[in-house]
Amino acid sequence: MPLGLGTRKKGKSKETSKLVDSEAASPPPAAEAPAPATSASRLQFHAQLAHGSPTGRVEGFSSARELYAKIADVFGIAPNEIMFCTLNTHKVDMDKLLGAQIGLEDFIFAHVKGQRKELEILKSDDVLGLTVTDNGAGCPFIKRIREGSLMDQTKMICVGDHIESINGKDVSDLRHYEVAKMLKDLEKGQVFKLKLIEPMKSFEKVAARSKGGTLTEAKISRGRETLRLRNKGPATVEEMLSEVEEKAVKKVDELLETYMGIRDIELAATMVEAGRDKKNPDEFAVALDETLGDFAFPDEFVFDVWGAIGDAKQGRL
Repeated sequence: MPLGLGTRKKGKSKETSKLVDSEAASPPPAAEAPAPATSASRLQFHAQLAHGSPTGRVEGFSSARELYAKIADVFGIAPNEIMFCTLNTHKVDMDKLLGAQIGLEDFIFAHVKGQRKELEILKSDDVLGLTVTDNGAGCPFIKRIREGSLMDQTKMICVGDHIESINGKDVSDLRHYEVAKMLKDLEKGQVFKLKLIEPMKSFEKVAARSKGGTLTEAKISRGRETLRLRNKGPATVEEMLSEVEEKAVKKVDELLETYMGIRDIELAATMVEAGRDKKNPDEFAVALDETLGDFAFPDEFVFDVWGAIGDAKQGRL
């Protein structure tokens, strides 16, 4: 028996050698890359002018101001001609008003300036009965008229009207809370002047709606996600608010009307977010000062907002 047979290494056949060498030379298969996250800047939304237009597409915006600029560019109008936008309806429906969030399946309708009107009104009551909001880029407009109020009796004033000036002072670029304060501070028993602009109606400018761009075709199916617009920083794709948070936001929006005479879903949502992980009203007040210090909310209002958030969490709303 030949010596050393047990320790001898077996040689590889030529075919086996080639196969093994080839496998060794090949790099290991790359791990499958995860699907890229949805980029807010690449999302597309379908839009029309509410009084009638072809369907356009807008993308690459992070704030309401940028959105209006994109819509204006698509339709060849000035950005400041856009008063506000509604979602999934061309009607002046304040329940469908575009706020801080746009569902990824939503169709945008832009309402532009139409007929101007000027009124003189005697302030015979302390409360006018107007709720004012704005489009996030200035342009204050009337969101609600309280039934039976002084303004309800003035039939030329309508929901959706842009408030252009008060007693000759241009307020067209002011925020809603500034305009609401000016209206509140008007002296009782005095006549004041309002210049208003109503949204353009379909009969004021004839333009055929696109036959191809329907709401169904415009939908982008992405579940319950929304595009969250921000005044500072990029827009982000987020899950829609929970049912509890939606109730809290609605209640805070009502408190804004009670205390400040304004409606602002974006502001209400920001306040609810500020209280999301806070344990007591003091922590909540500090968070509000950090994020919304310019508003200088009174303590009573902050306490009521904190209570509304707590009521929503406890299922009392």
